[in-house]
Amino acid sequence: MASAEQLVLDLLELSKKREIFQDLALLLWHSFGTIAALLQEIVSIYPSLSPSTLSPAFNNYQCVASHTETRILFLNAHIPLYLYPFLNTTSKARPFEYLRLTSLGVIGALVKGDDTEVVSFLLQTEIIPLCLHTMAMGIELSKTVATFIVQKILLDDVGLRYICVTAKRFFSVGSVLANMVVSLDDQPSTRLLKHIVRCYLRLSDNPIPRTASGSFYACTRNAFALTVQHLREKGKNPIL
Repeated sequence: MASAEQLVLDLLELSKKREIFQDLALLLWHSFGTIAALLQEIVSIYPSLSPSTLSPAFNNYQCVASHTETRILFLNAHIPLYLYPFLNTTSKARPFEYLRLTSLGVIGALVKGDDTEVVSFLLQTEIIPLCLHTMAMGIELSKTVATFIVQKILLDDVGLRYICVTAKRFFSVGSVLANMVVSLDDQPSTRLLKHIVRCYLRLSDNPIPRTASGSFYACTRNAFALTVQHLREKGKNPIL
């Protein structure tokens, strides 16, 4: 890795091996200097937030985040936190959307493992507000990945309790989901809609929002009804 150009080529070559080398994550994590080099690629562009050479770094981080033997090591090093500045941007320009999407891809790889330790770690950070931010203003694909992350967090009992423990958290999630359903009238997306419905279904598993007050539960009830109506208008089966 004698030059920046060679580093990019090396990282790209590594990212291409993900599908054919099952234990690439172990090699990436335990080989000297590799994780540090990936991290350097990410933090070096903070001043300009230009994603021109970042794709290989993100791809390799997804590999490490998805492997059962390196996932917790990845968390213990707090590497996901270095991706959060990309999720906190407000520009809708394509380069910023790319940064959001690739950063969400790494977090998505973490939560795919259905690991309570991963969910507990993420809930100690700002992942829920950051995902809600993307769900409110991102492009369809970014919204879909962010909603998937919220869905996977909700599916864990720890995540469900965290979201439903206060009215403020519950309303924050519910209002964003409701606004997304309304926006689907103009830009339909079956894939995104399925994740939204699954979030509502999981929220309904918690007894606190259902019994706290009529207005507290109305947010979920009304938006879910709108979702079912949308599915029926599109000729889809509302039972997902």
